[in-house]
Amino acid sequence: MARKRKKPQRSRGFLWLVLAVCVACLGYEPLAQTLQVGLPETLPAFVERIKDRMASSSPSAPAASLSGGKDVLLPAPLKQRPEKILERRTYTVSYNTRLNLPNWVAWELNRERLVERESRTDKFLPDPDLPPAQAVTTDDYKGSGYDRGHMCPAADNRWHWRAMRESFYMTNICPQNHNLNRGDWKELEDACRDWAQRDGSIYIVCGPILYNRKHKVIGREHRVTVPEAFFKVVLSLAGGKPKAIGFIYKNTSGNRPLDSYVNTVDQVERITGMDFFPGLPDEVEREVESRYDLSLWPM
Repeated sequence: MARKRKKPQRSRGFLWLVLAVCVACLGYEPLAQTLQVGLPETLPAFVERIKDRMASSSPSAPAASLSGGKDVLLPAPLKQRPEKILERRTYTVSYNTRLNLPNWVAWELNRERLVERESRTDKFLPDPDLPPAQAVTTDDYKGSGYDRGHMCPAADNRWHWRAMRESFYMTNICPQNHNLNRGDWKELEDACRDWAQRDGSIYIVCGPILYNRKHKVIGREHRVTVPEAFFKVVLSLAGGKPKAIGFIYKNTSGNRPLDSYVNTVDQVERITGMDFFPGLPDEVEREVESRYDLSLWPM
């Protein structure tokens, strides 16, 4: 009887090859970081590293991965005011449990997140990460005369159903003048989407401004402080040429061109007491935050 020929045992060898490749990939980044310790880094190299680290490789990457004081996106930790950090799929919020307002809301807006997969829900929800005694509800805004104004806009969250849902958490909402919310503030939100489409990615931080005075409050069960104004700062790292611009809007009705609200990021920092984009090299941060050129931000 003829002997049966043994099948070549390729599967085991192939598995060993796959395992070796995986080990090499897992070890590459720590090894590369070790080899780079102590080497000087040029500005273009830094910008590329920050962009690679910050930009999401896919629209499903959570904003939580951006958390931490070293990241270029998030402001420095606040002093002398309550700050509870809440991480969402698109954005990160610093929430003030005393004022029942966000201190700031920060997010990256890129081309992948401009895809419109979801419809606007218009379902405002108490934040599930807060206890009921602290969680503002939409009822607290009823009869107040103020809109429930988004900080991170619903239109920036149409790429994913969960992102859309979380954009309606009340920790992302402030009492906002109706005409401002539907008018000039919305025009700035639209402009940010245009800038993200053009540059590929921008980083945004916005929130309420409370001046040193007695504040108006609204709310049936929870006392919500009404801001006197709002800020927004925008950073772009496109093309290895960092640029930034700031805006301040009074919480009143108005119909003015964009340039009437423009400020340097330094001016917004002085008014808010916040330190934006601390992850940038000091010399770059000083340069982009001390001036602005509106011609670099066409509408």
